[in-house]
Amino acid sequence: MNALELDGIRVEYDGARILDGVSLRVRAGEVVGVVGESGSGKTTIARTVLRTADTSAGSIRVAGVDVTRLRGRALRAWRRSGAVQYVFQDPLRSLDPGVRVVDSIAEGLRIARFPAGEAERRLAEALDAVGLDDDLISRLPAGLSGGQRQRAAIARALVVQPRLLVLDEPVSALDAASRDRVVQALIALRDRRGSDIAMLVISHDIGSLAAMSDRLVVLNRGTIVEDGPTRRVVTAPEHPYTRRLIESVPLIRTPTANRP
Repeated sequence: MNALELDGIRVEYDGARILDGVSLRVRAGEVVGVVGESGSGKTTIARTVLRTADTSAGSIRVAGVDVTRLRGRALRAWRRSGAVQYVFQDPLRSLDPGVRVVDSIAEGLRIARFPAGEAERRLAEALDAVGLDDDLISRLPAGLSGGQRQRAAIARALVVQPRLLVLDEPVSALDAASRDRVVQALIALRDRRGSDIAMLVISHDIGSLAAMSDRLVVLNRGTIVEDGPTRRVVTAPEHPYTRRLIESVPLIRTPTANRP
């Protein structure tokens, strides 16, 4: 089953076409990276999935639900269901600076009114998935490094067990060491959760996407110009734009255990 299906999505702002006929599939258990330069429309794709950007054409289905048809109360109920969770580029946007990290992570469980035992189990699983211990989560966000805050933000998204995790530039604001730890956490999450979760990772950092994604989608001026297995795209790009992106990266690490 596909976790996400975009069919012929078109988005326009003030007469300018930001996305032009974008069609994309993300299978359950798959990690798909979307790469392109600034202004290519990457973040707009994320906003359409979350229904915070209006489409002028096309359809969006998440885990079989046509979310383009949802309005009012139905749309609010779908958002509260947690089927899709979003991780911001800057984790300080999703972690309240005056609230302990553990309380921010558990907020979605309280809103959904999970029984105490189930909430504790889900919280422990999410923390284990991103490698955060009790000492770190008892602090305020300012007491964590950038990479630790980003892993906390990912844990916050995971506690409600979404079908689709959308990450928008999840490592671009981090130093090299923190970036590597977050990438490794996402790879471990992919390997452990299998078909339980799909990830759409949006980034201009093709090197990081090469390390974590199963498939790579290349976006240029609102149009998909290449879509294929990550290893094939980074080693034998077919489109001239993709080749220019690859050539701009000194060293790209492709996944060592990339799944078909």
